[in-house]
Amino acid sequence: MTAADVADLLPDEAVVLAGRAGSRDEAIEEAGRLLVGVGAVESSYVDAMLEREQSVSTAMGAGLAIPHGTNEAKGSIHRTALSFVRHAAPVDWSGHPVEFVVGVAGVGDDHLELLGKLAEVFTDPDQVDRLRAATSAEEVRAALGG
Repeated sequence: MTAADVADLLPDEAVVLAGRAGSRDEAIEEAGRLLVGVGAVESSYVDAMLEREQSVSTAMGAGLAIPHGTNEAKGSIHRTALSFVRHAAPVDWSGHPVEFVVGVAGVGDDHLELLGKLAEVFTDPDQVDRLRAATSAEEVRAALGG
């Protein structure tokens, strides 16, 4: 995933640098609503994101959670996209502190590549620091695509 790819997948409107969620489910809804807002998914996809979380946690460590819908919800995805929400105070995600919530919607198997790239970015402490310090959507995209 290059910086150009990230620019296509993560529009300015899908980046929130001051998340407002107070709980895991609110954080999933916040990330999901951003995907709906940019036309990437139908609103039913947000329900599928919440449903997936009931069966398996999407907290990945390093302060990251990557909520995404169930396989049954693939039909409600219009295009592959990401949303990004940063929280000043970590959200309790089933016992894990989560600072970054990256909503993922992938057509076909696109989500597998996206999840792999996100894991790569978040295992690099320098990239995590860049995301923590980002003041614009452009800086977020640069860190994610870097």
